[in-house]
Amino acid sequence: MTDSCPFRHPKPYDRHDAVSYTPYPHNIPRARSHVARLAVSWGHPHAAGDAALLASELCTNALLHGCLRDRLFRLETTLTADALRIAVTDPRGERLPDPQPPTLIDQFGRGLLIIGALADRWGTEKLTVGKTVWAELDIKRGFVT
Repeated sequence: MTDSCPFRHPKPYDRHDAVSYTPYPHNIPRARSHVARLAVSWGHPHAAGDAALLASELCTNALLHGCLRDRLFRLETTLTADALRIAVTDPRGERLPDPQPPTLIDQFGRGLLIIGALADRWGTEKLTVGKTVWAELDIKRGFVT
């Protein structure tokens, strides 16, 4: 597998963790659990559930829409003075997120809506190769706001 995901965070950070995963569904719950454990160990247990859900949705979107065979996707979790950031980088930069309202019979298509409702901010960064989709939860004095 090839890992070509560079780390570039826009703000100074207190804590950072990066894990690369193979593009298989069994890695989604692993990523979710990993982010929840980080939030707790970094002193923000109130953010663990929301952070885990954001990681799950971001990783699922990367798996469904951004992964290529034999190319890893990367999950980065970063704690700054005011936010917990979850970012997923995948190799398909030409496939940017495009939130669409799902119909009542759609089985998929709600991930970006969940991210938009849960995160305080989210966005996409196009890279030379690939893209990073990120979401942030505001952190104040140990609590999610």
